[in-house]
Amino acid sequence: MAANSTEILHDFHPMIRVYKDGKVERFVGIDIVPASVDSETGVRSKDVVISPEHDVSARLYLPGNIDPGQKLPLLVYFHGGGFVAESPSSSTYQNHLNSLVAEANVVAVSVGYRLAPEHPVPIAYEDSWLALKWVASQSTGDGHEHWIQENADFNHVYFGGDSAGANIAHNMAIRFGQEKLPGINLDGIFLNCPFFWGKDSIGNEGTSLVFKKSYVDNFWAFSFPSATGLDDPLINPSMDLNLSKLGCKKVLIYVAEEDILKERGYHYKEALKKCGWNGEVDIVDVKGENHVFSVLFPNSENGKAMLKRVASFINQ
Repeated sequence: MAANSTEILHDFHPMIRVYKDGKVERFVGIDIVPASVDSETGVRSKDVVISPEHDVSARLYLPGNIDPGQKLPLLVYFHGGGFVAESPSSSTYQNHLNSLVAEANVVAVSVGYRLAPEHPVPIAYEDSWLALKWVASQSTGDGHEHWIQENADFNHVYFGGDSAGANIAHNMAIRFGQEKLPGINLDGIFLNCPFFWGKDSIGNEGTSLVFKKSYVDNFWAFSFPSATGLDDPLINPSMDLNLSKLGCKKVLIYVAEEDILKERGYHYKEALKKCGWNGEVDIVDVKGENHVFSVLFPNSENGKAMLKRVASFINQ
């Protein structure tokens, strides 16, 4: 019998489902909202195309109270979604970035990279690096984006992200440490519930009541079919021989008590301390919360507290 759209090939609900006829059904990040002026914070946003041929874009943000020519720290943000869902223009990330930009008083670039399975990992990393090269081009005069050129302090640049986006932020900092990008200085990175993993269970990964380890194992293989496995350095930084080359001097990690990925945040901190990297790393463990709580519930008490902590990290 011929395959049809009712026959499921891969089922990773509540994220994504793929059918045997090739149809891809996403369950998150599908509520797209336009760039705008946020009525609550006054933050302005607009969309730019970075690479038409690669379908790489970004949504840019400016605080509402910025003065002409004022220079603010520059945040390059990578959204979560397991490499398979979400975008800078989803309502979730529009709300999150509006809140973060207002609290931290930064210029922000929210990167739109291509998604698996149509564009399997490592394409997300290559797209993200392309976006960073575009950001760097604004500092040298080769770019033409006035919001960034006129208002970003390229001596104070930060990478950040949540879940898969935190993974990308880390890996971009590793690449930056090896290759550099002329014109920008990376001060630090903040990782919100980073999507790191490994072959062997640590902590309570094997007993989580929310997600089984096999779900995460299979999800990584689905997103990155050509990976070397669950200990690929891209997903397990402790296996990365280049970890000591992380291209910044400070790291802020957030983990959540009920998140299956919690132990990986601690494991990452210990790996950084042991590898010879010469920087400062801090971790915040939020009780009673689950994965990327501050993105999903930005107005919660813990969500607001995290925004203030990140703002302090960037501006200290």
